[in-house]
Amino acid sequence: MNCIHFGKCGACDLYQLTYIDALSLKEKRLKELLEPFYKDKIEIFSSPKSNHRARGEFRVWHKDKKAFYALTNLTKDGIEIIKECPKLLEPIQRVWTPLLEEINKDKILKEKLFSVEFLSGLSGEVLITLIYHKRLDDSWKEAAKELEESLGSFIIGRAKKQKEIISRDYINEKIEIDREYFYRYFEGGFTQPNPYINQKMIKWAKDIVKEIKEKDDFLELYCGLGNFTIPLSFEFKKVLATEVSKTSIKNAKINKELNGAFNIEFVRLNAAETYEALNRKREFNRLKGINLEEFNFSTILVDPPRAGLDSSSLELVKQIDNIIYISCNPLSLKEDLKELTKTHKIKRVAMFDQFPYTHHIESGVYLERI
Repeated sequence: MNCIHFGKCGACDLYQLTYIDALSLKEKRLKELLEPFYKDKIEIFSSPKSNHRARGEFRVWHKDKKAFYALTNLTKDGIEIIKECPKLLEPIQRVWTPLLEEINKDKILKEKLFSVEFLSGLSGEVLITLIYHKRLDDSWKEAAKELEESLGSFIIGRAKKQKEIISRDYINEKIEIDREYFYRYFEGGFTQPNPYINQKMIKWAKDIVKEIKEKDDFLELYCGLGNFTIPLSFEFKKVLATEVSKTSIKNAKINKELNGAFNIEFVRLNAAETYEALNRKREFNRLKGINLEEFNFSTILVDPPRAGLDSSSLELVKQIDNIIYISCNPLSLKEDLKELTKTHKIKRVAMFDQFPYTHHIESGVYLERI
């Protein structure tokens, strides 16, 4: 990928290397971190070099009565006006320039516009959120409706304590693994930023699950909108998936219906609460109607935040025979593996290049009970 902003914009900090060299650098770092626990081959899943990012958040910079896209610069002491961003998915590229042109033509759309957020996917739909430092009135809604029609995209306006949806606040996405899976991605919810890598991550996890001989029930912590839960659910008898975000659980239940994955129970619990519930330390009204005694978990998937697993989550994970750990931070992964490898052995490790041209490493580890 070539970009005129390499070395100036702070979004890509491995700009000075070729894609292959940057990938090799990250592989080497992951190997070094995991060496105390695992010395075998790491599976490497590469990304398209460009047009791979499904989300984009840009500040709007006002200069000489015009609006420009902007990002924090590489030295983080100012901004870089952005004229191109080759990493964005093609559907976003399609509306990138026309959107800014229309904003600059219309005073109502441009005035006090603070930032623009894009959300798209492989299905091609685009959701655009315009964020303002002003109240959005009927004249703004009228201008935004015309903008939505001209771009063939979905427009949302946000201001302090205000959200204006012109037609809808989500996009539909389709992911193809062993069959087609359908998702609804809502504005403001978490979605995987690289849909090409996301497919590879799900397939990697599903291939592991298919090889497990005794797979009764499935437990997932940090399930989000059901990204992993739904494809993996078809390999198990029953599924319990927990997540702390109300928005994500609501979204996950919609995605469950879209896919007919009726063996899943999505419950709003954080990881520590899930541990307390499953170990009968505490009862929760949110589990009303769900008999935990009926579950016999053989496999667990965790996709924790950058801090990794807390102590109670680690204890819960260690109780399950098969562990699939998706990590967005190899440093916290290393710390968690110090504990997990006391009871389990690492069988497979993968690196997923979710964020090309950055130092960020996404990885997956599969462990079996010793």
